[in-house]
Amino acid sequence: MSIYDFTCKNIRGEEVSLENYKGKVLLIANTASKCGLTPQYEGLEYLYKTYQEKGLEILGFPCNQFGNQEPGSNDDIESFCALNYGVSFTIMEKVDVNGDEAHPLFVYLKKEAPGLLSKSIKWNFTKFLIDRNGKVIHRYAPTTSPEKITDDIEKLL
Repeated sequence: MSIYDFTCKNIRGEEVSLENYKGKVLLIANTASKCGLTPQYEGLEYLYKTYQEKGLEILGFPCNQFGNQEPGSNDDIESFCALNYGVSFTIMEKVDVNGDEAHPLFVYLKKEAPGLLSKSIKWNFTKFLIDRNGKVIHRYAPTTSPEKITDDIEKLL
C-alpha cells in the first residue's frame, strides 16, 4: 500500500486519485477556518506559490473534529479560503482524521508517521510531507509554521 492507493473528494465533491500526484512532493494538512492556527493558510499558500513549478502540491483537508472550528459547508470553506487567504492549492472535502469515521488516507498517514505520544492527530494543521515516490517523510506538529518546513521541502524537490 502507498499514498497513491487512495482517492479523496475535492471541495466540489469530485473524486481525485492521489495517483495523479505521482512524482510530486506533497504536503497534506488537516485545516480549519476558525482556529488560532488558521493564518497558516497564508504560509501554506506562500509555499505553494514558491515551489509549485518545482513539483510541490499542497492538499488541505478541512476537519471539524477539534473544537468545532470548521463548522461550515464545503462551499463556505472554499469561499473562506479564497477570500481571506487567496488559497489556490487544492482543498479537499471536509473529513474526519481520527476515530471510527477517519478518512482512510489519514489512517494511513498516522500509521506511517505516528505522533510523539500517540498516532492520533492532536489538532488542526498537523502536516505530513510526502516525497516524490509517495513515501511519508515527516509529520509536523500543528504549531510548526509552514515556513519552518521550507528546508525539508527544498531537499525533496
